[in-house]
Amino acid sequence: MDAFRPPKSVSGGDTSDSIERLDGDGSWDVLDWTKYDELVRRPVSHVNLEFLLEAERVIAEGHGVVLVNIDEAGTLFVTNFRLLFLSEGTRNIVPLGTIPLATIEKFNKMVVKNQSAPRRSDRSPSLRLLQIIGKDMRIIVFGFRPRTKQRRAIFDALLRCGKPARVWDLYAFTCGPSKFSNPNSKVRLLNEYFRLLGKGHRASESMVEDGSFTLSNDLWRISDTNSSYTMCPSYPFAFLVPKSISDEEVIQASTFRARCRIPVVSWCHPGSGAVLARSSQPLVGLMMNIRSNADEKLVSALCTQLVGGKYSRRKLYIADARPRKNALANGAMGGGSESSSNYFQSEVVFFGIDNIHAMRDSFARLRDYLDTHGAASSDGMSSFLRHGGWTWGGGNLSSMSASVSTLGDSGWLIHVQSVLAGSAWIAARIALESASVLVHCSDGWDRTSQLVSLANLMLDPYYRTFAGFQALVEKDWLAFGHPFSDRIGLPSVPGTSFDLTGQSSTGSLSSSPARQSSGSFTPQASNSSHAQNNYSPIFLQWVDCVSQLLRMYPFAFEFSSTFLVDFLDCVLSCRFGNFLCNSEKERQQCGVYEACGCLWAYLADLRSSEGSSHAHYNLFYDPLKHNGTLYPPAAALAPTLWPQFHLRWSCPSVSQAGELEAECRNMAIKFSELQKAKEAAEMKAKEYSLAMETLKAELRNEKRLSSSAMNLAKRASKESAAIKRAIQSLGCRVNFTTNGDCIVDVESKPTETRERFMQSPPIRESDSTVHDDKSDLSVSITVVSDDVVSNSPLGQVCETLCPLRTRNGSCQWPNAGCAQLGSQFIGLKANFDAFDHLSIYDRDFHSLVRSWLEGGSIKVH
Repeated sequence: MDAFRPPKSVSGGDTSDSIERLDGDGSWDVLDWTKYDELVRRPVSHVNLEFLLEAERVIAEGHGVVLVNIDEAGTLFVTNFRLLFLSEGTRNIVPLGTIPLATIEKFNKMVVKNQSAPRRSDRSPSLRLLQIIGKDMRIIVFGFRPRTKQRRAIFDALLRCGKPARVWDLYAFTCGPSKFSNPNSKVRLLNEYFRLLGKGHRASESMVEDGSFTLSNDLWRISDTNSSYTMCPSYPFAFLVPKSISDEEVIQASTFRARCRIPVVSWCHPGSGAVLARSSQPLVGLMMNIRSNADEKLVSALCTQLVGGKYSRRKLYIADARPRKNALANGAMGGGSESSSNYFQSEVVFFGIDNIHAMRDSFARLRDYLDTHGAASSDGMSSFLRHGGWTWGGGNLSSMSASVSTLGDSGWLIHVQSVLAGSAWIAARIALESASVLVHCSDGWDRTSQLVSLANLMLDPYYRTFAGFQALVEKDWLAFGHPFSDRIGLPSVPGTSFDLTGQSSTGSLSSSPARQSSGSFTPQASNSSHAQNNYSPIFLQWVDCVSQLLRMYPFAFEFSSTFLVDFLDCVLSCRFGNFLCNSEKERQQCGVYEACGCLWAYLADLRSSEGSSHAHYNLFYDPLKHNGTLYPPAAALAPTLWPQFHLRWSCPSVSQAGELEAECRNMAIKFSELQKAKEAAEMKAKEYSLAMETLKAELRNEKRLSSSAMNLAKRASKESAAIKRAIQSLGCRVNFTTNGDCIVDVESKPTETRERFMQSPPIRESDSTVHDDKSDLSVSITVVSDDVVSNSPLGQVCETLCPLRTRNGSCQWPNAGCAQLGSQFIGLKANFDAFDHLSIYDRDFHSLVRSWLEGGSIKVH
């Protein structure tokens, strides 16, 4: 493959348009510039400002620009946040040609001169190209029409805005927090510490201000030794240390570790009490004979375990992430590694993971490989996966094997596998052996952060949720000082020890083998500030490792691969303030939390728009299936390319391996809709059922009331008939009017009245009862006194009609009570069913009257 490599990029500060004319017959001639002439002459217009974000403004623009990767013309804008490419046909944003300025690693001006047709050279001038190399695996090339000066305008705008001199000039500060406010990260860190200690407390800003957060359990405590960042500028304001170690001993131990990054607890096992700790390398010197009692005591305390109320020691592993030779080489500069003889019951293990420079080079080689052999190469020419063509040699196995060999030569997958294997080893030691593990590299903020956070992800299911993933990143990456500004390539806070050092960007130009055969690029200038020794995709590599775990354990994570891609894009874009600067101290000095938006709030807002059907949610997540430690076997640790991230620009169709997931998601959405419709129907059916039951109950009640009313009506009818007969027996006629009134007419013939009266039922004294042996007859008569009867209209009727009254107006009734008429209208109570059957035989009538008149007792048979 070396025969295909293009000439090295000669980069520098020269931005002139000097042209080195090269012969070639190439793919660049596929651009038919005549069809773009009208677009180039089009006047400047800002009709697409609706695509701009809040506080985003246009710095420069070019019309009739061609995105060579996909041979599409459009308008190219440079804003204070991104490079924005709009399609000429649809006026929509083209994702491949749109990249945040912070995501651009470097950019170059190039010229291609085709001399294969000399007679057409005047009509076909040199092509003006602008190559953009991104930190997100893309290489894109824009073509500009010669003599329009549009490329110079775009290039100068990129020089001004692409790499601001101060951190405050970044778009994150210009935009402000907007609606994605950034709550205090210190409060969230304390909440995670409380969770690890098994405390149910919730932290608050007042707790941070007054220092009342120093809680503890039986083994560990929260120390505020670094609350003002004086002990260690790159450590958080609070951290977990053994309870038996005082703050004075912590400060003494810090002098023995590189950059004062002492061993502290990152995670503790809730059952066994084993811990995962982190630090930087010890300063043992070239001869490895320098020791520190305070450091040895602190490391020894990490092995403490409490069994049956008694303290004992457990096994300690010291995991050095570096190759052994690198650790020894660091001894020449005062660093080095621990000696197991100085740390009781300990074992030192080297993982052999390469440094940031090896990772940066490996990433660049992988990016070149994908651009060369992808479906959308930046040179605009057919590549392996887009056409069979000559590049496959008609099935030439040597060509195919060369392609695979290039992928292997990048070394990226090997590095990913090393990090995965080291993290799995750490998790197994803690979970299976109940041993404590101390992890460090040189400074303890690159490989250490990768290993510790990935091991945490395997050990604790909480970190595999959205909330836990945020807590993990904020604890082991942000709080413990991974230098994001240095590694992403951004300005840092002046006066710190992490300032970026300038470095020439001279180096190999990312290109494809096909470019050598079609013509050569002549780079004119490059942004030298984007290629420093400190830049390295360490955090990107860790997210790649997380995606590999997600591939191996699809049921164990609440979030999806799409979430990881969007999360990584937000980090690289620097649109939010969470990942600016190199440490918690620097972010506090810059006022990041008050002045910038919050990435986590933005992602949460995206998820809330669609709920659990959002693409960030993992459809297959089952928290009960993997509710403990993940133990990936060695055979499963062989990584593959991450399609959604690595292939999304070079092989967009293949990267839609997410298509299957998208189809499943659509099916899940439909199923969810059907489930909701079913639940709604069931609720309606339940409502109807309850309504029917209510109606049935009301109907039953109505029936009972109707039956009761009918019974009362029948009883009232019987009573009315009996009363009517009783009144008629007194010689009265009863008439009922239509309005329900009752009129009683008194007969004028006393004799007839007496006869009727004599035929009335026999009456005894007050409250007396007459019984028939054959009928259940019970008649009670209320006796009304003479004065009451005489003073009432009823009494007057009684005086007129009663045959038993004497001349002086007294009554011959025993006990001087006139109850005949009173009983009919006032106190008559009878069993009228039996009353109907009551009969007085004629043969007994005279004896009845005689007995009545004589005042004797009356007996009815």
